[in-house]
Amino acid sequence: MIMLLTGMLATAVLAGGVLALAALGEVLAERVGVTNLGVEGLMALGAVTAVMTVSSVHSPWVGLLMAIMVGAVGGMVFAFGAVVMRANQVLCGLATTFMGLGLSTALGHSYAGQPVETTFGHVTIPLLSSIPIIGPALFGQNILIIPIYVLLPLAVHFIMFRTRHGLNMRAVGENPAAADAAGIPVMAMRFWYVTLGGAMAGMAGGYLTLTYVPVWSEGMVAGRGWIALALVIFAGYRPIIVTLSALLFGLVTALSFVGQAHNWPIDPAFLNMLPYVGTMAFIIVPVVVWHRMRRVMAAPAALAQPYYRDVR
Repeated sequence: MIMLLTGMLATAVLAGGVLALAALGEVLAERVGVTNLGVEGLMALGAVTAVMTVSSVHSPWVGLLMAIMVGAVGGMVFAFGAVVMRANQVLCGLATTFMGLGLSTALGHSYAGQPVETTFGHVTIPLLSSIPIIGPALFGQNILIIPIYVLLPLAVHFIMFRTRHGLNMRAVGENPAAADAAGIPVMAMRFWYVTLGGAMAGMAGGYLTLTYVPVWSEGMVAGRGWIALALVIFAGYRPIIVTLSALLFGLVTALSFVGQAHNWPIDPAFLNMLPYVGTMAFIIVPVVVWHRMRRVMAAPAALAQPYYRDVR
C-alpha cells in the first residue's frame, strides 16, 4: 500500500509540474490585466521545440532554453496584438492557440513517436528523501521539481505581494488609468509580463516532453493549457495556491493512471475523463465554497480590458 501511495504521489508531482509552470505564467499575465488564451498553443510549440533541439544537441538544458525562447516569442506576438494593437484578447488568444497547434504539428511530423533519449536526471536530497511516501515523491525526483514547486512560486509570491514592483503590477491589473497617472508604464508592464507568461508556457511544454512524457506526438498537450487557465481562476490568481492546485490536479491524473493499471472495476473511459471533470469542479468550487471570499479571490478589475491612455 505504501508503495502504491508513493508511486501515485510521484506521478502526481510529475503531472502537476506541467500545469504549475503554465498556470504561474498565466497568473503573471492576468495580474496585469491580460487574459492569454494561447497557452495551449505555446505549450505545444515549446514541447516540439524541446524535442527538435535535444535531437540535435543532446542537451536537455539547451532544449528547455529553446522552448522558453519560443514561448517568449509567441507571447510577444500575442502581446503585440492584444496589448499594443488593443485587439480583442480572446480572439488573439484563440489565434495563438491555433497557430501554435498547427505549427507544432507541421514541425514535429518527422519526430512523432521518437523517444527523447536525453532527458533531465533525478536528484536525491539526503534525509528528506527518506521520509515515507512524501520523501521519494518530492525529494527523490526529477531535478526540475524543486524549482517548480518551491523556488518559482515563492519568488513570484514575494515579488507580487512583498515588493513595490509587485504593487505596481497589481495596480496595472486593477486600475490601469490610476497606475498610469502615478507614472507606472502600463503598456510596457503588460507587454513584458505577457511575454514572460508565454515563456513559462513554452517551458511547460518543454518540461512535458523532456521530463513527464519523453516523446513527441501530435495532440500530446491534450488540453493542459485550458486546464491551467481553470487553475488560475480556482486559485484566485495567487501563485502559491496555483501551484498547490496543480499538484491536486496531478493527483486526479495519477488516480486515473493507477485505476487503469490495477484494473479497477470502473470504465476506463470514466477514468480518462477524471482530469476534465476535475477542471469543471475547479471552476465551480470557488463560486460555491468561497462565496464569502469573493472579494479576496476575485479577478483583477481590468482583466481582459484594453487600455486607452487618451480616454482615461
